[in-house]
Amino acid sequence: MNTTKPNSKQLESVSRLLSKILRHEPQLVGVALDSQGWIDLAELIGAIERTAHAPGASKTFRGLPTVTVDLIHAVVAANDKQRFSLSADGSRIRAAQGHSIDVELGYEAKIPPTVLYHGTTIGNWVCIQVEGLKPGSRHAVHLSEEPETAKRVGARHGTPIVLIVDAAQMHADGATFAQSDNGVWLTEHVPARYLTVLEA
Repeated sequence: MNTTKPNSKQLESVSRLLSKILRHEPQLVGVALDSQGWIDLAELIGAIERTAHAPGASKTFRGLPTVTVDLIHAVVAANDKQRFSLSADGSRIRAAQGHSIDVELGYEAKIPPTVLYHGTTIGNWVCIQVEGLKPGSRHAVHLSEEPETAKRVGARHGTPIVLIVDAAQMHADGATFAQSDNGVWLTEHVPARYLTVLEA
């Protein structure tokens, strides 16, 4: 591992690795998350160290700066999307949402804003008009309070469009919503009848 002070590129590489481990592949470094997705920082750091120094370690691990508690705290603080949550005492970490592995995040049901937004691509809209929004490999459909955020999400995958979700009517009709630590709204499925396209 590289022991010099990490630059922004290294911070990003650590952030990407944490996302992979905490959302999708804890087995990548031989750890297990608890039922709510938490892991002790010391355990996680030790597992990353061992993996990085193992014979035949991948370039991803060999190029990492030395991972410390302070570095992970810095990655969490610097992450513009607030992908990670630290426990109150700072000793444990988890991904705020976006898991493809089986965890129970324990977010309480909340009354949503009147409308929420979802960013996608023009190419997906034909299918969405039939099936609505589904979580895919994730646990829930992700929605945002601001159309600008939704547009940025959609732009990652192609020409974006922003969908308006009639969250108030969905909730009145019995749908359950929750909000993650980083402000993302979560729901199981958004039927097509609650969706309209935000005109540019």
